[in-house]
Amino acid sequence: MSEAQQRAWNEVSPRMLIPVERDAASTSIRADSTIDPAAVWGRTAPLIVEIGSGQGHAIVHAATGQPGANFLAVEVFRAGLARTMLDADRANLDNLRLVEGNAPEVLEHLLPSASVDELWIFFPDPWHKKKHAKRRLVTAEFAALAASVLRPSGVLRLATDWQDYADQMVSVLDAAPGFTRAFDGDWAPRFDGRVLTAFERKGTRAGREIRDLTYRRSA
Repeated sequence: MSEAQQRAWNEVSPRMLIPVERDAASTSIRADSTIDPAAVWGRTAPLIVEIGSGQGHAIVHAATGQPGANFLAVEVFRAGLARTMLDADRANLDNLRLVEGNAPEVLEHLLPSASVDELWIFFPDPWHKKKHAKRRLVTAEFAALAASVLRPSGVLRLATDWQDYADQMVSVLDAAPGFTRAFDGDWAPRFDGRVLTAFERKGTRAGREIRDLTYRRSA
């Protein structure tokens, strides 16, 4: 981490980073560690969760523009969380919290059932080599966890610049119990609430099409 990131981690994490109990791994979440969102944020408000928030550009932008919503950034890389804290602190945000943890375990063990209004997965690691594709986040098992934390009519938003991953996402989510498409045609329109990030610019420069998907949690 840079000096500024380390300072943000030391000074800002006590009020922004959700403390969690670990299992065996440093980014694991112990079972039965469920949080109370109203207690964590000090209010009851719509909850928007970004999985793989990276350096936080998208979620800090969103939290700044939607002060009436609660936001949670989920990331395993500490430097990215520190950068997110740095920018959030500069913006004087009080509606954003962060958790350092593996996304599936956050959904399974930390977030209450039916507590999330929107779940965002923007440009997850594509693991584009065929032998690594099994490591991708969006699987049938992950879809079941996502469905468990979303409220009825809650929204799952995804974006990727890798066509075969986009195809996989569609295949998984079209077949997933508890989800229905919230778009017509092959792909959803670009989500207006997603700020343009370095990942999207990189994909565009490489000539890759950006694919958005939107699914709704059925009752």
